[in-house]
Amino acid sequence: MNVVKPLTVGLLIAMLAAPVLAESPTDKAIPPNTFIDSQPEAHYLAKDVLIGAKVQGSDGKIIGDIEDVILNDWNRVQGVVMGTGGFLGIAEKRIGVNLGALEFQEKDGKRVVVLPNVTQESLKTAPAFKRAKPKKSLLQRAMEKARELTDKSSETAKEAYEKAKETAGPALEKASEAAGKAYESTKEAAGKAYESTKEAAGQAYEKAKEAAGAATEGDGAADTAAPKSE
Repeated sequence: MNVVKPLTVGLLIAMLAAPVLAESPTDKAIPPNTFIDSQPEAHYLAKDVLIGAKVQGSDGKIIGDIEDVILNDWNRVQGVVMGTGGFLGIAEKRIGVNLGALEFQEKDGKRVVVLPNVTQESLKTAPAFKRAKPKKSLLQRAMEKARELTDKSSETAKEAYEKAKETAGPALEKASEAAGKAYESTKEAAGKAYESTKEAAGQAYEKAKEAAGAATEGDGAADTAAPKSE
């Protein structure tokens, strides 16, 4: 009994742990309907039959070409967008056509797309297809947000610059005015000092000149009074 009981408990633990191990993400089996290994004869590729295909009217004439496919909310083909009229894409009119309104016929060994009871003339009165604005991707929204923040930052910096310029304007004018007055005062004081210095130098020069003349006259008188030696 003592030997059987541990074995029983161990077996029970292994049985309980088995589903947990089987449910590991790495061990999950790929569903059988995940991949398509070949194209059935009844199926077709959009690029082979729809996109780019020429559409014929009831009279056998080409009335347009299929440019795109319209999918519904179930990701099923609801219709096509057909371009008609114009020349080389210029002034071309786009028309939405339900897939069920188109007929796929075999002519001369080729599959042809036909829109019955419609001609080039009748298409002129058909309503133009209005495309809904596609949803933006996460990357597009992030780029727009970054651009918005950049624009706001630039605008804020510009406003701050203008405000600082406006605030500093009066102070700058006062500083310029004070500097001008100081310059004029300094210029005037320097002019007066220069004139005073010039006048003093002139007076000193005249006194020196007068003293030199007196000294010269004294030397001449002394020479006249002195007796001549034999």
